Amino acid sequence: MNLLPKSSKEFSSAEYWETFFKKRGACAFEWYGTYVDHCAVLHKYIKPKDKVLVVGCGNSELSEQMYDVGYHGITNIDISEVVIDQMKERNATRRPTMAFMKMDMMQMEFGDSQFQVVLDKGTMDAVMTDESDGTLHNVDRMFAEIGRVLQVGGRFVCISLAQEHIAKKAMSHFLQQGWPVRIHTVEEQSTAKKQSIMPVFIFIFTKFKKIPGADHKILEMFTEDQGKPLRLDSVEQLLEAVKGKQQYALLRNHLTKNSSSGENVSLTLCDSVSGKSRYTFYIVDLPIVKASRTNYFAIFIVPQGRETEWLFGSDEGRRQLGKSAEFKRLLVVGLHRDQFYESMEAIQSELSGKVMELAPSGLPPNQQVPFLSVGGDIGVRTIQCRGTSDMSGEYVIEDVKGEDGNYFRHLVFLSNVNVLQSEAKLFLHNVSKSVTLQKKKKKEKRRGRPCAETDKTSKPRAGQAVDKSYLCCDHHRAMIAGLVLLSKKGDLLADTPFSLLVVGLGGGSLPSFIHDYFSQSTVDAIEIDPVMLEVATTWFEFSQDERMKVILADGLNYIRTVADSGNGSYDVIMFDVDSKDTTLGMSCPPPAFVDGSFLQKVRNLLAPQGLFILNLVCRDSALKEKVMKAIKGVFPLIYLQKIEGEVNEILYCQLTVELKTRSKDLLEAGQILENTLKKHGRYWDQTYNLAEMLKTITIV
Repeated sequence: MNLLPKSSKEFSSAEYWETFFKKRGACAFEWYGTYVDHCAVLHKYIKPKDKVLVVGCGNSELSEQMYDVGYHGITNIDISEVVIDQMKERNATRRPTMAFMKMDMMQMEFGDSQFQVVLDKGTMDAVMTDESDGTLHNVDRMFAEIGRVLQVGGRFVCISLAQEHIAKKAMSHFLQQGWPVRIHTVEEQSTAKKQSIMPVFIFIFTKFKKIPGADHKILEMFTEDQGKPLRLDSVEQLLEAVKGKQQYALLRNHLTKNSSSGENVSLTLCDSVSGKSRYTFYIVDLPIVKASRTNYFAIFIVPQGRETEWLFGSDEGRRQLGKSAEFKRLLVVGLHRDQFYESMEAIQSELSGKVMELAPSGLPPNQQVPFLSVGGDIGVRTIQCRGTSDMSGEYVIEDVKGEDGNYFRHLVFLSNVNVLQSEAKLFLHNVSKSVTLQKKKKKEKRRGRPCAETDKTSKPRAGQAVDKSYLCCDHHRAMIAGLVLLSKKGDLLADTPFSLLVVGLGGGSLPSFIHDYFSQSTVDAIEIDPVMLEVATTWFEFSQDERMKVILADGLNYIRTVADSGNGSYDVIMFDVDSKDTTLGMSCPPPAFVDGSFLQKVRNLLAPQGLFILNLVCRDSALKEKVMKAIKGVFPLIYLQKIEGEVNEILYCQLTVELKTRSKDLLEAGQILENTLKKHGRYWDQTYNLAEMLKTITIV
């Protein structure tokens, strides 16, 4: 039996509904769920003694079930004479005081202010099938009549799917009348088969007297798990909140029936009080995993502060995590800053209901779903500082606890929270015997500031001693290792003099390492953002002296000016600068830095046996090909070192092919260099090997 209309416009015609109810007969048709689904909200806004008008009642059992629990002042109207006759016959004996009347809700016969409640279940949606002039005129008539028959303080309770054009029209109309608007999301309770995969909402429009000149609007969102509503500032914000619920329902339906394999599926859940992001879910499906009763589904909590690590912060990394965990579906959960998480148990309690909505099909009933993490720990994140840069936007300085128990200081731009801009390792034990801290203590004493000594129980703080031997990322390690190319004989030692220009300061770890471990080096660091110099100095122990100088300038302009003047040159030039334009397929460096004419300026600024080192991060293959062509057009000798597990590629560019060095010689030179750096009387981070960074180097 085909009961659906040929087009959505038929929903608003009386002829369609006459035919519909003749075909369907007395069998109830429940649009948008049953009384059981809606009773919690309905009882909140409708009192048993209220006079209730149900518009477009159809043959739904909603009025009957409300009557049976004590709501005896209900009047039902519908445009279909067939359904009104059916409902009168069905209720004549059991519900004698409930009225059924054939009536057009756009032209009602009731007097003004006759009802305390007007209840609509799907009728507004059926009327507003499009946004044509005729439809909008009918909707305006409907709203005007509802407003007329309601008493002041009365409520228009509207059950709807809240399609965007419908919700926007309804909210805008009643807000203009000075009525507060509240939306409830409905959690389906009944076992009846759903008519739609979309979530159902209940609008509450409360009739207030319109006060001339008053423009204060009340818009609130109330979800099933909230104790109080979330106040929003605009119709647009409320529509976005509704859209988020709808998108979640679509995603949940999709994931229940299908695998997300090959898709990058994620969603963010917000705190119900503040509206701020609290959890981000990443769904990792692995169809290759053979499902058993115990490995269908698991939840992995990413420790706080570690969301930028490759394993947790990239699609490829999360797939690797899923393979290691060996579950058919792994839900990777990121924790947001500015949110308090008491413990793993508290997170499990908070998320247990929501995550089960994303379980894969075939999950055995009553199956225990494990919550996993690194060592069962949710991590530690302490925000030390917040600030704003005119160039980079908002940023935070935060200390996080790593997997090995060490603490790390992070610089993160909030415009791109999944990218770590700078990182420093903090000393959390007494290292007073190290030469570095001995010098630091003397310096701090001269300045009249307290020494930065800590022990194993210390917590990170401003002034915490930074491990200057720690290079936070492999591409920095590769850039340092590549300095062996400065010497044709591979005899670059820690006391070899050379001049360096590095574009991009960040936290200053790269230029600081070169300054501290190459005792005869002179370093010029170009930084366009003065706020970053302040951050590096205050929070990452960066300092300037006769061998280390920061030039606050645009790197492009500085290099052009110095190259054109002919008054200076550098043995090494490094580009480690990111692009602020996230729409490009290249995040490092900005495209202007690898333009052919500008690269020629870089070449002119290099000493005859100089070395240009570029950190290239480019996901766009066509753009990358263009960049490589430009570099090849300027530098005849180019080495390439790909960073395993990352997009970064390090290019080492020289001015003549006569400087070509064999890979074997590079490895030997790298080991010699590392040995000399270790013997320099400074603390050395043992977690990496510089020579290893040259193992897979190739000539382009």
